Amino acid sequence: MKARGRNSELVYSTGTGDVRGERARGRKDVRGGGAGRQERPAAPADGIVRVGRETKGRKGKGVTILTGLPVSGRELEALARELKALCGAGGTVRDGVVEIQGDHRDRLVRALEERGWRVKRSGG
Repeated sequence: MKARGRNSELVYSTGTGDVRGERARGRKDVRGGGAGRQERPAAPADGIVRVGRETKGRKGKGVTILTGLPVSGRELEALARELKALCGAGGTVRDGVVEIQGDHRDRLVRALEERGWRVKRSGG
């Protein structure tokens, strides 16, 4: 076969979308995480811990979300472990946000208020 010129560059693929545009913008990963995972907006730094419930991307199963916690790193991991034990549920810390499986908003609001933090229920 004959070698093709400069116009033989891949422009679009159903697997990755607009290939040329991604490279031009210098983006490494278009999807930004796992399949279907959306990045949460940053929590406001107003000193209020927000306790909400989410079901997006979890096949209808709800998780309790804790944002705005005034701790980070290992302290956040230890706090999440303690709160998961209090609720008797699993969970994780992802991007500075604690996720606890199930709807435990009331129990978590009481526990965080006992620590002296300002807490609000967010969402419905």
